[in-house]
Amino acid sequence: MPASQTLRTMMVDTQIRPSDVTKFPIIAAMLDVPREAFVPPAARPVAYMAAPVNLAPGREMMEARTLAKLLDALDIQVEDQVLVIGGGMGYSAAVLSRMADSVVMVEEHETLAAEAEAALAGMDIVNAVVLQGTLSEGAAKAGPFDVILIDGGVERLPASLIEQLTEEGRMAAIFQDGALGEARIGQKVDGHMSWRFVFNATSPVLPGFAAVREFQL
Repeated sequence: MPASQTLRTMMVDTQIRPSDVTKFPIIAAMLDVPREAFVPPAARPVAYMAAPVNLAPGREMMEARTLAKLLDALDIQVEDQVLVIGGGMGYSAAVLSRMADSVVMVEEHETLAAEAEAALAGMDIVNAVVLQGTLSEGAAKAGPFDVILIDGGVERLPASLIEQLTEEGRMAAIFQDGALGEARIGQKVDGHMSWRFVFNATSPVLPGFAAVREFQL
């Protein structure tokens, strides 16, 4: 078995399955997608460790366990149209491309967006596209979406993203409160989001998703 495949199998067996993620599409996608192809060359030796991977200043690729648990809670269906916000170098989009009908990924970091596009093309993934643009604005022209994955931390959620979600659509995000964070799943009901706690997790707050700080003397 090639070394990369061995590492993916170990990742699934030691990080994903023990986290009670058992849905076959998630397991199959994570066994199939080479995680090392979606990180900077210097980070490839640590691509399969049980820890986030630095992609750029202030930006990380979620640890595989966190992503898998979010996807499990989102209950991705084969007909879903998915939006990924802040997908970095494209790993989450690649995994989702194996599970959903189509994936649109928005990344505002120019280098990360270019690397993501190249990595997805290198795997001949044709149902996922990368758009470079402001993360908080999403991809309204490509929507609406059945699922939105915010691939990073948030302190506030722009209303424009909720508008891009279909009625009964699902959204996943890690809500940060200082050093503490919670992974939550929301569902759009009558135009409003209803959220539930899923598990504890942390992630750097994405550009455009920080809370507005009030000036105090």
